[in-house]
Amino acid sequence: MTRVRRGYTAQRHRTKMRLFTSSFRGAHSRLIQTITQQNMRAFVSAYRDRGRQKRDFRCLWITRINAVTRENEVSYSYSRLIHNLYKRQLLLNRKIPAQIAILNKNCLCIISKRIIKKDYQIKEIIKLYTGKEWLKSNSPENKINSGKIE
Repeated sequence: MTRVRRGYTAQRHRTKMRLFTSSFRGAHSRLIQTITQQNMRAFVSAYRDRGRQKRDFRCLWITRINAVTRENEVSYSYSRLIHNLYKRQLLLNRKIPAQIAILNKNCLCIISKRIIKKDYQIKEIIKLYTGKEWLKSNSPENKINSGKIE
């Protein structure tokens, strides 16, 4: 069998791999066998940590909401606030109340008090304090009025 020289193809493949690992230290950015191992390890870590990042942010949002609800003399905690939000069919994920808690603590306090009183003008309060219409697309009334009930 004739000998096949893979100089150009192999070199091109190795330079691609070196570009990815150029920021690694020592042999991890120089030796091909070590580069491939570190490459696989980096991709595994990236895949795992994408899920972990979502988990960590959700935990952070929950902590922020809970801190503000307990701080502002609201008579209940985070879990009751979320329960009442779902009961009133106000479709808010945890990111939005956490941002409201950072920007304007009084707004979250007013929202929680209005939920207790079963006052459904919460959308106007959020618009007033934040200047954004977060609830517009997610509200159940808009889905019913547009004829798209999911």
